[in-house]
Amino acid sequence: MGINVPKRVSQAILNSLTAGVVPRIGLEYIAVGRKREIETVLEDLEHIAEGAASFRFITGRYGSGKTFFLQALRNYALDRDYVCADADLSPDKKLAGSAGHGGPGAALTTYRELLRRLSTRVRPDGGALEGLLQKWINAVQAGVIRDGYPQEDPAFLSRVEWKIRETLGGMEAYAHGFDFASVLGVYFRAFMSGEDEGKAAALRWIRGEYATRSEAKHRLPVGEIVTGDNWYDFLKLFAVFCARAGYRGLLCFIDEGVNLYKIAHRRSRENNYEKLLSIFNDIMQGKAERLGFYMGGTPQFMEDERRGLASYPAFKSRLEESRFIRSGYAVFAGPVIRLSRLSNEEIYILLERLTEIHALHHGCQTRLGKDEITAFLELALSSPGAEEFITPREITRDYLALLDILREKGDVDFYELIRREDRRVRAVSPEELYAAFEV
Repeated sequence: MGINVPKRVSQAILNSLTAGVVPRIGLEYIAVGRKREIETVLEDLEHIAEGAASFRFITGRYGSGKTFFLQALRNYALDRDYVCADADLSPDKKLAGSAGHGGPGAALTTYRELLRRLSTRVRPDGGALEGLLQKWINAVQAGVIRDGYPQEDPAFLSRVEWKIRETLGGMEAYAHGFDFASVLGVYFRAFMSGEDEGKAAALRWIRGEYATRSEAKHRLPVGEIVTGDNWYDFLKLFAVFCARAGYRGLLCFIDEGVNLYKIAHRRSRENNYEKLLSIFNDIMQGKAERLGFYMGGTPQFMEDERRGLASYPAFKSRLEESRFIRSGYAVFAGPVIRLSRLSNEEIYILLERLTEIHALHHGCQTRLGKDEITAFLELALSSPGAEEFITPREITRDYLALLDILREKGDVDFYELIRREDRRVRAVSPEELYAAFEV
């Protein structure tokens, strides 16, 4: 392959895959397969840039590559000048859930996480909110200068304010749009005057950090705050603002949808499904602009008729596949993208790339070639059912552990190692492999 991977990136790739998680950087070095799925979603992005909205469920077994696919899509989008936000659902992060004991509530916690991990091309690791607002203001000022108003001109500031109002004009037509535009105006004036308190107050409001309306009214000209009930409305507003600030749109990536399935209390679970359905309907009916919503979940979360989305009749009818698709004609026109297992050829290419990255990172000679990688893959897929059920997560984690053993113990023969593993390669830690292969 002849790649040159920065040490920081190769470290992230190897550490993440060894731990069984998806790296947030360097995915372009190890991405294989999923060509049709990626092309489908990239087409979504073009529609979003033209003012539309998109909702997709990404589903597959644990370890099948859902998170990898979402992260790869996120990286593609950042490179194409979209604003991205991501959050993993958990017991304390849901789509619906009222506040209790003075806390913000599970839904508001999810919104705050999305805003905290807001990313742009120049801030890919999150925390991009303030930089995004300042870039917008700087761009407006640059436009005023191009219009013939230098900064020393007495009319410069008033002209900038007029441009700001022009940018925010029309947002009042959206739910909570008046408050949103007012807060952005507060931020602009505080930014121009260097008033840190004003900027902080505006940022707190956008991030949903005010606990009560009265607290927000004391500092800002608003009548509403972000709550666990209306947070999606504010995401819609922010998507419109991102477009007016020069970006192509806002993409929200919500992973671990299975945590909604795991909610034990039936009414609480259905409240979350109802909120998800309202978001789904809103986007699919064209009521949102410049917004992409991508949710990852297991087949159990999607298809279980007792507790999954299929248990909610309105969702079941919307997500049911056409009989033509069920007959084997797979297309991605619907809202669900089902990730099948990577082909053996694609897994081979992945292992080949990992071999080179591992050798490059550790500055050692590559000991495994085509024959050895093929032998390892045959071992990994040797047990009954492995072709269907073993996942890339298991294979890559074991393979990297094997590479570490070969690097640490230079006199160990590769074929002797894999002969000792006379069962299907399973997900184990490097320590377990060292113990199993001790010579």
